[in-house]
Amino acid sequence: MKLSFSSGQTKDSVFDAAENYLQSHHFIVTKQDRERPWGGFFVIDENQAPKFIHTYFPHLEEKELMIGNKLSPKILLVAPQKKLSWQYHHRRAEIWKLISGTAGVITSNTDIENTPMLLNTGSIIKLKQGERHRLIGLDEWGVVAEIWQHTDVHNPSDEDDIIRLQDDFGR
Repeated sequence: MKLSFSSGQTKDSVFDAAENYLQSHHFIVTKQDRERPWGGFFVIDENQAPKFIHTYFPHLEEKELMIGNKLSPKILLVAPQKKLSWQYHHRRAEIWKLISGTAGVITSNTDIENTPMLLNTGSIIKLKQGERHRLIGLDEWGVVAEIWQHTDVHNPSDEDDIIRLQDDFGR
């Protein structure tokens, strides 16, 4: 089963198909959010981080990704023509791999947004702690495998560890 979505598909049909895909690969979804204005995400059980790495980042070793003592895998779904906020994090680095569709990404070491880069299926982006970034939906749904690399052993990152510099949705 492969993930592939057209721009005309409803958000519900995209999320249902993604959920079925994850279940068919025996991933345990511990949380999902279909309500983000840009799309949403599935959080995968952290105990499955080694399997997630093997599936989506087979060229990397779990120990290479370990900054703190915890990794958190997620699947992001970004809708066509939508953008996540221009943001950064205090307590995590991230690694992304576009596993379906197309998307754009902007990264910077300052608050100034650079020119977007096109991501094609298989593209990998490594984001350092504090690095500014933004994921952008293009003409079709983009599906990103993401690993949070927690940098603070005593205070792991969470959804509140987002410093938004700009947001199309007023958050």
